[in-house]
Amino acid sequence: MGDFFQSLIYPIEVLVAWIMYGFHQVFTSLGLDPASGLAWGLSIIGLVLVMRAAMIPLFVKQINASRKMQMIQPELQKIQKKYKGKSDPESRQAMTQETMALYRKEGTNPFSSCLPILVQSPFFFGLFRVLNNLDDIGAGTHDKIGPITQTVASQAESATLFGAQLSDKFIGAETTTTKVVTILLILLMSATTFTTQRQLMTKNMPASALDNPFAKQQKMIMYVMPVVFAVSGINFPIGVLLYWFTTNVWSMVQQFYVIRKMPAPGSAAEKALHERLAKRGKPIPGEAERKAAEAAEAEAAAERSAQRVQPKSKKRAKKKGATAVTPTPKKKAQTEN
Repeated sequence: MGDFFQSLIYPIEVLVAWIMYGFHQVFTSLGLDPASGLAWGLSIIGLVLVMRAAMIPLFVKQINASRKMQMIQPELQKIQKKYKGKSDPESRQAMTQETMALYRKEGTNPFSSCLPILVQSPFFFGLFRVLNNLDDIGAGTHDKIGPITQTVASQAESATLFGAQLSDKFIGAETTTTKVVTILLILLMSATTFTTQRQLMTKNMPASALDNPFAKQQKMIMYVMPVVFAVSGINFPIGVLLYWFTTNVWSMVQQFYVIRKMPAPGSAAEKALHERLAKRGKPIPGEAERKAAEAAEAEAAAERSAQRVQPKSKKRAKKKGATAVTPTPKKKAQTEN
Protein backbone atom coordinates (compact mmCIF):
# COMPACT_ATOMS: atom_id res chain seq x y z
CA MET A 1 0.00 0.00 0.00
CA GLY A 2 2.87 2.34 0.85
CA ASP A 3 4.59 1.69 -2.49
CA PHE A 4 1.30 2.31 -4.33
CA PHE A 5 0.78 5.65 -2.55
CA GLN A 6 4.38 6.63 -3.23
CA SER A 7 4.08 5.85 -6.94
CA LEU A 8 0.79 7.75 -7.03
CA ILE A 9 2.11 10.87 -5.30
CA TYR A 10 5.55 10.92 -6.97
CA PRO A 11 4.45 12.87 -10.09
CA ILE A 12 2.96 15.51 -7.76
CA GLU A 13 6.26 15.62 -5.84
CA VAL A 14 8.14 16.27 -9.08
CA LEU A 15 5.68 19.01 -10.12
CA VAL A 16 5.93 20.66 -6.70
CA ALA A 17 9.72 20.47 -6.84
CA TRP A 18 9.84 22.10 -10.31
CA ILE A 19 7.51 24.94 -9.32
CA MET A 20 9.51 25.65 -6.16
CA TYR A 21 12.80 25.44 -8.04
CA GLY A 22 11.50 27.74 -10.79
CA PHE A 23 10.49 30.42 -8.29
CA HIS A 24 13.79 29.96 -6.47
CA GLN A 25 15.67 30.65 -9.71
CA VAL A 26 13.57 33.78 -10.29
CA PHE A 27 14.24 35.15 -6.79
CA THR A 28 17.92 34.28 -7.09
CA SER A 29 18.13 36.19 -10.37
CA LEU A 30 16.59 39.18 -8.58
CA GLY A 31 19.51 39.24 -6.16
CA LEU A 32 18.42 37.08 -3.23
CA ASP A 33 20.94 34.70 -1.67
CA PRO A 34 20.17 31.25 -3.17
CA ALA A 35 20.90 29.63 0.20
CA SER A 36 18.69 32.01 2.18
CA GLY A 37 15.47 30.98 3.86
CA LEU A 38 13.81 34.05 2.31
CA ALA A 39 14.41 32.76 -1.21
CA TRP A 40 13.09 29.29 -0.40
CA GLY A 41 10.23 30.64 1.73
CA LEU A 42 9.11 32.88 -1.13
CA SER A 43 9.37 29.87 -3.43
CA ILE A 44 6.86 28.00 -1.24
CA ILE A 45 4.57 31.04 -1.32
CA GLY A 46 4.93 31.10 -5.11
CA LEU A 47 3.86 27.46 -5.20
CA VAL A 48 0.69 28.40 -3.27
CA LEU A 49 -0.09 31.29 -5.62
CA VAL A 50 0.23 29.12 -8.72
CA MET A 51 -1.84 26.30 -7.29
CA ARG A 52 -4.61 28.47 -5.83
CA ALA A 53 -4.86 30.63 -8.95
CA ALA A 54 -5.51 27.46 -10.95
CA MET A 55 -8.20 26.50 -8.43
CA ILE A 56 -10.23 29.74 -8.56
CA PRO A 57 -13.11 28.16 -10.55
CA LEU A 58 -13.28 25.31 -8.02
CA PHE A 59 -13.26 27.78 -5.14
CA VAL A 60 -16.20 29.74 -6.57
CA LYS A 61 -18.01 26.44 -7.07
CA GLN A 62 -17.29 25.52 -3.45
CA ILE A 63 -18.72 28.84 -2.19
CA ASN A 64 -21.89 28.40 -4.26
CA ALA A 65 -22.26 24.74 -3.25
CA SER A 66 -21.86 25.52 0.46
CA ARG A 67 -24.36 28.38 0.13
CA LYS A 68 -26.93 26.21 -1.64
CA MET A 69 -26.50 23.38 0.86
CA GLN A 70 -27.44 25.69 3.71
CA MET A 71 -30.27 27.33 1.77
CA ILE A 72 -31.97 23.97 1.02
CA GLN A 73 -31.75 22.72 4.60
CA PRO A 74 -35.45 23.49 5.31
CA GLU A 75 -36.46 21.33 2.32
CA LEU A 76 -34.11 18.55 3.43
CA GLN A 77 -35.62 18.65 6.91
CA LYS A 78 -39.12 18.29 5.41
CA ILE A 79 -38.00 15.16 3.56
CA GLN A 80 -36.38 13.74 6.70
CA LYS A 81 -39.49 14.52 8.76
CA LYS A 82 -41.68 12.85 6.12
CA TYR A 83 -39.81 9.56 6.49
CA LYS A 84 -39.02 9.81 10.19
CA GLY A 85 -39.43 6.46 11.92
CA LYS A 86 -39.69 4.56 8.62
CA SER A 87 -36.82 2.11 8.28
CA ASP A 88 -38.19 -0.25 5.62
CA PRO A 89 -36.18 -0.47 2.36
CA GLU A 90 -38.93 1.16 0.27
CA SER A 91 -39.12 4.23 2.49
CA ARG A 92 -35.35 4.58 2.69
CA GLN A 93 -35.07 4.33 -1.10
CA ALA A 94 -37.86 6.88 -1.58
CA MET A 95 -36.15 9.26 0.87
CA THR A 96 -32.85 8.90 -1.00
CA GLN A 97 -34.54 9.51 -4.36
CA GLU A 98 -36.32 12.65 -3.12
CA THR A 99 -33.10 13.95 -1.58
CA MET A 100 -31.11 13.36 -4.78
CA ALA A 101 -33.91 14.98 -6.82
CA LEU A 102 -33.63 18.06 -4.61
CA TYR A 103 -29.86 18.13 -5.11
CA ARG A 104 -30.30 17.91 -8.90
CA LYS A 105 -32.94 20.64 -8.87
CA GLU A 106 -30.72 23.03 -6.92
CA GLY A 107 -27.53 21.99 -8.74
CA THR A 108 -25.55 21.01 -5.66
CA ASN A 109 -24.50 18.07 -3.47
CA PRO A 110 -22.66 17.64 -0.15
CA PHE A 111 -19.38 16.78 -1.87
CA SER A 112 -19.10 19.91 -4.06
CA SER A 113 -17.84 21.99 -1.14
CA CYS A 114 -14.98 19.52 -0.60
CA LEU A 115 -13.52 19.82 -4.12
CA PRO A 116 -10.79 22.42 -3.38
CA ILE A 117 -9.62 20.45 -0.34
CA LEU A 118 -9.49 17.22 -2.33
CA VAL A 119 -7.64 18.86 -5.22
CA GLN A 120 -4.97 20.55 -3.11
CA SER A 121 -4.39 17.56 -0.81
CA PRO A 122 -1.96 15.85 -3.24
CA PHE A 123 0.07 19.08 -3.47
CA PHE A 124 0.14 19.33 0.30
CA PHE A 125 1.47 15.78 0.65
CA GLY A 126 3.83 16.35 -2.28
CA LEU A 127 5.37 19.39 -0.57
CA PHE A 128 5.51 17.51 2.74
CA ARG A 129 7.46 14.67 1.14
CA VAL A 130 9.83 17.03 -0.68
CA LEU A 131 10.67 18.98 2.49
CA ASN A 132 10.79 15.84 4.60
CA ASN A 133 13.32 14.24 2.26
CA LEU A 134 15.64 17.22 1.88
CA ASP A 135 18.00 15.91 4.56
CA ASP A 136 18.26 12.46 2.96
CA ILE A 137 18.63 13.87 -0.57
CA GLY A 138 21.35 16.22 0.64
CA ALA A 139 23.12 13.30 2.36
CA GLY A 140 22.91 11.22 -0.82
CA THR A 141 20.71 8.50 0.77
CA HIS A 142 17.60 9.41 -1.25
CA ASP A 143 17.12 9.87 -4.98
CA LYS A 144 16.67 13.38 -6.30
CA ILE A 145 13.12 14.70 -6.85
CA GLY A 146 12.95 16.49 -10.18
CA PRO A 147 15.42 19.40 -10.08
CA ILE A 148 16.02 18.96 -6.34
CA THR A 149 19.45 17.35 -6.61
CA GLN A 150 21.86 16.65 -3.77
CA THR A 151 23.43 20.11 -4.11
CA VAL A 152 20.09 21.94 -4.24
CA ALA A 153 18.71 19.87 -1.36
CA SER A 154 21.74 20.66 0.83
CA GLN A 155 21.26 24.34 0.05
CA ALA A 156 17.53 24.24 0.89
CA GLU A 157 18.13 22.14 4.01
CA SER A 158 20.55 24.67 5.47
CA ALA A 159 18.31 27.66 4.64
CA THR A 160 16.78 29.32 7.71
CA LEU A 161 13.65 31.42 8.14
CA PHE A 162 13.59 33.59 11.26
CA GLY A 163 16.42 31.44 12.57
CA ALA A 164 14.71 28.07 11.95
CA GLN A 165 15.32 25.63 9.10
CA LEU A 166 12.41 25.02 6.71
CA SER A 167 12.64 21.26 7.28
CA ASP A 168 12.56 21.53 11.10
CA LYS A 169 9.55 20.38 13.14
CA PHE A 170 8.33 21.21 16.63
CA ILE A 171 8.67 17.52 17.53
CA GLY A 172 12.37 16.89 17.95
CA ALA A 173 13.33 20.56 17.65
CA GLU A 174 16.76 21.27 19.11
CA THR A 175 16.41 25.05 19.45
CA THR A 176 13.89 27.33 21.14
CA THR A 177 13.78 29.46 17.99
CA THR A 178 12.41 26.54 15.99
CA LYS A 179 9.69 25.92 18.58
CA VAL A 180 8.71 29.59 18.68
CA VAL A 181 8.50 29.88 14.88
CA THR A 182 6.50 26.64 14.70
CA ILE A 183 4.02 27.75 17.38
CA LEU A 184 3.63 31.17 15.74
CA LEU A 185 2.85 29.62 12.35
CA ILE A 186 0.40 27.15 13.93
CA LEU A 187 -1.44 30.00 15.69
CA LEU A 188 -1.60 32.05 12.48
CA MET A 189 -2.77 29.00 10.54
CA SER A 190 -5.52 28.25 13.07
CA ALA A 191 -6.64 31.90 13.24
CA THR A 192 -6.98 32.22 9.46
CA THR A 193 -8.91 28.95 9.28
CA PHE A 194 -11.35 30.16 11.95
CA THR A 195 -11.76 33.59 10.32
CA THR A 196 -12.43 32.10 6.89
CA GLN A 197 -15.16 29.80 8.19
CA ARG A 198 -16.68 32.48 10.41
CA GLN A 199 -17.05 35.09 7.69
CA LEU A 200 -18.79 32.51 5.51
CA MET A 201 -21.38 31.75 8.19
CA THR A 202 -21.95 35.21 9.67
CA LYS A 203 -21.84 37.35 6.52
CA ASN A 204 -22.96 35.15 3.65
CA MET A 205 -25.93 33.24 5.08
CA PRO A 206 -29.45 34.48 5.84
CA ALA A 207 -30.65 33.98 9.40
CA SER A 208 -33.18 31.37 8.24
CA ALA A 209 -30.37 29.21 6.86
CA LEU A 210 -28.42 29.21 10.12
CA ASP A 211 -31.06 27.46 12.20
CA ASN A 212 -30.64 23.88 11.00
CA PRO A 213 -28.46 20.82 11.74
CA PHE A 214 -26.14 21.47 8.77
CA ALA A 215 -25.38 25.01 9.97
CA LYS A 216 -24.80 23.75 13.51
CA GLN A 217 -22.41 21.15 12.14
CA GLN A 218 -20.53 23.85 10.20
CA LYS A 219 -20.32 25.95 13.36
CA MET A 220 -18.87 23.02 15.28
CA ILE A 221 -16.29 22.48 12.52
CA MET A 222 -15.41 26.19 12.74
CA TYR A 223 -14.28 25.66 16.34
CA VAL A 224 -12.86 22.15 15.99
CA MET A 225 -10.65 22.62 12.90
CA PRO A 226 -8.25 25.15 14.49
CA VAL A 227 -7.73 22.70 17.35
CA VAL A 228 -7.04 19.88 14.88
CA PHE A 229 -4.51 22.05 13.05
CA ALA A 230 -2.85 23.02 16.31
CA VAL A 231 -2.46 19.38 17.37
CA SER A 232 -1.33 18.06 13.99
CA GLY A 233 0.84 21.07 13.13
CA ILE A 234 3.58 20.08 15.57
CA ASN A 235 4.36 17.12 13.29
CA PHE A 236 4.86 19.15 10.09
CA PRO A 237 8.01 20.90 8.84
CA ILE A 238 8.08 24.68 9.05
CA GLY A 239 7.99 24.87 5.24
CA VAL A 240 4.69 22.96 5.20
CA LEU A 241 3.26 25.21 7.92
CA LEU A 242 4.27 28.24 5.85
CA TYR A 243 2.51 26.71 2.84
CA TRP A 244 -0.60 25.99 4.94
CA PHE A 245 -0.71 29.51 6.39
CA THR A 246 -0.27 31.10 2.96
CA THR A 247 -3.05 29.06 1.38
CA ASN A 248 -5.34 29.95 4.31
CA VAL A 249 -4.65 33.66 3.78
CA TRP A 250 -5.40 33.24 0.07
CA SER A 251 -8.68 31.46 0.89
CA MET A 252 -9.68 34.13 3.42
CA VAL A 253 -9.03 37.06 1.06
CA GLN A 254 -10.55 35.31 -1.95
CA GLN A 255 -13.66 34.38 0.03
CA PHE A 256 -13.99 37.95 1.32
CA TYR A 257 -13.94 39.23 -2.26
CA VAL A 258 -16.49 36.67 -3.50
CA ILE A 259 -18.86 37.33 -0.58
CA ARG A 260 -18.56 41.09 -1.08
CA LYS A 261 -19.28 40.91 -4.81
CA MET A 262 -21.65 37.92 -4.98
CA PRO A 263 -23.43 37.61 -1.62
CA ALA A 264 -26.11 35.03 -0.86
CA PRO A 265 -29.71 36.30 -1.11
CA GLY A 266 -31.02 37.53 2.23
CA SER A 267 -27.58 37.56 3.88
CA ALA A 268 -25.91 40.39 5.78
CA ALA A 269 -23.40 40.67 2.93
CA GLU A 270 -26.21 41.27 0.43
CA LYS A 271 -27.70 43.99 2.65
CA ALA A 272 -24.29 45.66 2.89
CA LEU A 273 -23.88 45.44 -0.91
CA HIS A 274 -27.27 47.08 -1.48
CA GLU A 275 -26.37 49.86 0.95
CA ARG A 276 -23.09 50.54 -0.86
CA LEU A 277 -24.82 50.62 -4.25
CA ALA A 278 -27.55 52.92 -2.93
CA LYS A 279 -24.97 55.40 -1.61
CA ARG A 280 -23.27 55.46 -5.02
CA GLY A 281 -26.60 55.87 -6.80
CA LYS A 282 -26.17 52.61 -8.69
CA PRO A 283 -29.02 50.18 -9.44
CA ILE A 284 -29.46 47.30 -7.03
CA PRO A 285 -29.30 43.89 -8.75
CA GLY A 286 -32.77 42.38 -9.04
CA GLU A 287 -34.48 45.47 -7.58
CA ALA A 288 -36.31 46.34 -10.82
CA GLU A 289 -37.53 42.75 -11.20
CA ARG A 290 -38.66 42.70 -7.56
CA LYS A 291 -40.64 45.94 -7.93
CA ALA A 292 -42.20 44.71 -11.18
CA ALA A 293 -43.26 41.48 -9.45
CA GLU A 294 -44.73 43.42 -6.52
CA ALA A 295 -46.65 45.72 -8.91
CA ALA A 296 -48.00 42.73 -10.84
CA GLU A 297 -49.11 41.08 -7.60
CA ALA A 298 -50.81 44.30 -6.42
CA GLU A 299 -52.63 44.65 -9.75
CA ALA A 300 -53.78 41.03 -9.62
CA ALA A 301 -55.02 41.53 -6.05
CA ALA A 302 -56.96 44.63 -7.11
CA GLU A 303 -58.61 42.71 -9.94
CA ARG A 304 -59.61 39.91 -7.60
CA SER A 305 -61.06 42.46 -5.18
CA ALA A 306 -63.11 44.15 -7.94
CA GLN A 307 -64.51 40.84 -9.14
CA ARG A 308 -65.54 39.77 -5.67
CA VAL A 309 -69.36 40.10 -5.02
CA GLN A 310 -69.96 42.74 -2.39
CA PRO A 311 -72.41 41.87 0.47
CA LYS A 312 -75.73 43.80 0.45
CA SER A 313 -77.41 45.47 3.41
CA LYS A 314 -80.88 44.26 4.50
CA LYS A 315 -82.47 47.60 3.60
CA ARG A 316 -81.04 47.53 0.09
CA ALA A 317 -82.03 43.93 -0.42
CA LYS A 318 -85.62 44.63 0.82
CA LYS A 319 -85.98 47.65 -1.48
CA LYS A 320 -84.78 45.72 -4.45
CA GLY A 321 -87.08 42.83 -3.57
CA ALA A 322 -90.15 45.16 -3.37
CA THR A 323 -89.38 46.61 -6.78
CA ALA A 324 -89.23 43.19 -8.28
CA VAL A 325 -92.65 42.02 -6.94
CA THR A 326 -94.94 40.91 -9.78
CA PRO A 327 -98.70 41.80 -9.90
CA THR A 328 -101.06 39.38 -8.20
CA PRO A 329 -103.57 37.51 -10.35
CA LYS A 330 -106.45 39.55 -8.81
CA LYS A 331 -104.98 42.93 -9.82
CA LYS A 332 -104.21 41.57 -13.23
CA ALA A 333 -107.87 40.53 -13.67
CA GLN A 334 -109.18 43.96 -12.59
CA THR A 335 -106.94 45.60 -15.11
CA GLU A 336 -108.35 43.47 -17.89
CA ASN A 337 -111.93 44.38 -16.93
